[in-house]
Amino acid sequence: MKSRQRQRQRITALQRVLTDDSSSPRVRLAACLVLLFAQPVSRIVRMVTDDVVHDGQHVVLRLGDPPTPVPEPVAALLLDYLQALPGKTPAINQDSPRLVPGRRPSQPMNPGTLRDALRKLGVPAEKGRTSAIRQLVLQAPAPVIAQALGYHDKSTTRIATEAGAPGRTTHPATTHAERPPRTTRPAKDHTTRWPSPPQW
Repeated sequence: MKSRQRQRQRITALQRVLTDDSSSPRVRLAACLVLLFAQPVSRIVRMVTDDVVHDGQHVVLRLGDPPTPVPEPVAALLLDYLQALPGKTPAINQDSPRLVPGRRPSQPMNPGTLRDALRKLGVPAEKGRTSAIRQLVLQAPAPVIAQALGYHDKSTTRIATEAGAPGRTTHPATTHAERPPRTTRPAKDHTTRWPSPPQW
């Protein structure tokens, strides 16, 4: 019951973020990355604009390998944000390659500042992220989710077990950007693709 309640809260929060035109676009985008792709704030602030790939029809994010498809209407929000970034983001360094640039040249936004902004938007970063990853591991095998989103396989496998995924204890999962890489066995299938756009 608690799990279902958390998922309802996540979906409600995501829907609210997508329709809230009064809030900062960069905070709304960060909220979507947390709620939809379970990305930690510490990684979001290090993302660069080249992590977004648009071929004219589809939008993907380079979170892992292969890149992850971005479903609508999040894709539209992301593209609008990128288009407005150079000229409509006051008090932010306009020459920074960062997706969420800070005030100083080449510096990302302070994680604590972004975390506070998300909280004011009604999106607790850690709770939203944990809820998202628990739902994602129910939609596809944990190793697939780990590879697509840049997580450690052991983290997603553990969360899949906690969430009751078939064939698989509650701590936020860690991405490769959050801790030094460890020696792991090579993936059996390097052509694994995201099974479908994340559901919310």
